[in-house]
Amino acid sequence: MDKREAIGSWLSGPRAAAENAGVDFGYRGEQLGLPEEGPGSIARPGRRLGALVVDWGLCLLIAYGLIADSYNEAAQIWAPLVLFVLIVLTVGTLGFTPGKRLFGLRVIALDTGRVNPLRALIRTVLLFLAVPALIWDRDGRGLHDRLARTVEVRI
Repeated sequence: MDKREAIGSWLSGPRAAAENAGVDFGYRGEQLGLPEEGPGSIARPGRRLGALVVDWGLCLLIAYGLIADSYNEAAQIWAPLVLFVLIVLTVGTLGFTPGKRLFGLRVIALDTGRVNPLRALIRTVLLFLAVPALIWDRDGRGLHDRLARTVEVRI
């Protein structure tokens, strides 16, 4: 291996280096029995982030418009609480938030297909801790999804 290959493998990461060495990881969601593309496939990070931004914006509108009378600290405290309630209630009953629905996403339980309110609560608490959502497995599922035994898929 010359210096360029060594530097290239370092820049592209361990997965790319392993794939260049002949290791086959398969596609994201394959080990979960999900399709590679289309409905039912693992949701991409960009869509997930876009859905979260939409949900956050809705919660800010609710906090500033209905709860707080003007721009103040109370609205900044209420917005995350509204987001927490929104995620728990909508994911626990419908399987998606307004932002997820807009971006064509749904949260499903791996064993039953429907997320019950307890799983939605566990997933949301872990999501609000932020660190579990930033640790992903090879399928692109965050630690919060793994611990709640859920997966976010395209619809």
